[in-house]
Amino acid sequence: MTGPKAAAAQLAALQSDRAALADRAMQPWWYDALLGLMTFAFFASYSLWFPWGPLVAIPLFGAGTRWLMSVYRRLTGTWVSGDRPGPTRRAWRVWIVCSLAVLAPAMVLELLLDVRGAMAVAGVVLGVGIAFISRWWSRIYIAELRGEL
Repeated sequence: MTGPKAAAAQLAALQSDRAALADRAMQPWWYDALLGLMTFAFFASYSLWFPWGPLVAIPLFGAGTRWLMSVYRRLTGTWVSGDRPGPTRRAWRVWIVCSLAVLAPAMVLELLLDVRGAMAVAGVVLGVGIAFISRWWSRIYIAELRGEL
């Protein structure tokens, strides 16, 4: 069957699918909290007194983020890149700019000027920041799926 009625039916089915995806796309609160905690631990590892702290933190952070991705896929049935084109890109850019603004001075202080704990402080700021930006990103994405943007 072709024609305007078929096209309208297909469009209605697509809109219904997008609405269903929007209903299940928001991650639970603990997802953002755990992402923030992992981010804090990763960056704070640069402030540890033993030099191989980041070498341990890098694979742990990678494994943790992969695990969070798999949990999100299991909960929602999908995964979307944070750097996807569209309205969510604004949240991604805010995260990049803010994290570089925090990370660059903290690295200079910790690694070049030997100010112990600077990266731990940066880890706190970045951990809280990613938790909030993750939630903001999801709200933008859900609004986009619902056709509100």
